[in-house]
Amino acid sequence: MDRKIHNILVCVDFSEYTNMVMEYAVELANDSQILVYSVINERDVNIVETVTRYSPGKMNVAEYIEELTQERQAMVQELIQQYFPESGSSVSFAVEIGIPSEQILKTIEDKDIDLVVMANKGKGNIARVLFGSAAEKVFRHSPVPVISVRDRKRLGREKHSMI
Repeated sequence: MDRKIHNILVCVDFSEYTNMVMEYAVELANDSQILVYSVINERDVNIVETVTRYSPGKMNVAEYIEELTQERQAMVQELIQQYFPESGSSVSFAVEIGIPSEQILKTIEDKDIDLVVMANKGKGNIARVLFGSAAEKVFRHSPVPVISVRDRKRLGREKHSMI
């Protein structure tokens, strides 16, 4: 069994956890291929489509998607420059539209990912309570290890021994 980590998927949603996720990715990178990955939630696009039906001319869905994609690409490139300025790893990025958990699981298979780094929380809302978080679905269904980045201070837990 080859346990070497060749390809790491680093999932970012630009929540307050993004910097922590990137910091862990840097520590884990070694000589691995890094794919910094962001998913534009299909739910958000559907909301814009609904709004345009009731307020035609106010917003163009295709333009919204293009603007959001370009904005995310620029933000991901900034993260890469900030966290991997002279990395020995090969770093690439992708921004896609879809249901985040489904897109992440598909990318794991399509890109032959060996390890996923993502926050256990992100840009959630009431839908998370009703349907479960994207992170939870990835943790449950991922065929590869997933590192869950957590904020110890925010969770209110102190370091203690596990006796």
